[in-house]
Amino acid sequence: MLTSVDPDVIRVLGDPLRLRIVTLLARETLCTTHLVEETGAKQTNLSNHMKVLREAGIVETEPCGRYTYYKLKPEVLTGLSEQFAELAASARTAAENKRACP
Repeated sequence: MLTSVDPDVIRVLGDPLRLRIVTLLARETLCTTHLVEETGAKQTNLSNHMKVLREAGIVETEPCGRYTYYKLKPEVLTGLSEQFAELAASARTAAENKRACP
């Protein structure tokens, strides 16, 4: 069954900094300090982006003393990947379907 791709997740990942953060978190769990170092973003800007990623359900937090670690929720990306795979399969068969003009 073809499902629609979640537009909120697409919008969230459409931001270059958030996509960079997701790419970094795909490799390892990182704290805010690490993410600031890796991205060069200001801490307040990074925190705002992390809030957006958390609210979209893409990352989750893990408190560790005075630091907050972030980790990616791979099941969200797996679901997105599956939805895009379904769209690609549909597009392959749609190429054979041509609606006649009136």
